Amino acid sequence: MTREEFNAFCATLTGTHHVVQWGDADVWKVGTKVFAICGWNEGRDAFTFKASELAYEVLQDQPGIRPAPYLASRGLKWLQVHAAKGMSDDSLREHIVASYEMVARNLTKKARAELGIVLD
Repeated sequence: MTREEFNAFCATLTGTHHVVQWGDADVWKVGTKVFAICGWNEGRDAFTFKASELAYEVLQDQPGIRPAPYLASRGLKWLQVHAAKGMSDDSLREHIVASYEMVARNLTKKARAELGIVLD
């Protein structure tokens, strides 16, 4: 996945917005909370997302995937796809959606309603 494809995909998710932070990282938020980031890999695209406990445990040692720099070191369950063998674009999209949903669920019902977010 390219940075442009990442940004285009994240833009399709309801109630999201994009900011550039932390030295040219594309940061995607739902409400005020981050759910996906592209950047932070020595000039190459790397894709960072919040992971479930299970996904974090299973994926963190796979080739091309690592605990997300800065975030995981603070005890947060975030992963970064930083090399080609990390995962397919389809899998990455699935994990970005899962991250989005985890973050959106932590918003208040009022905030979700204002953003037009409906979760199962």
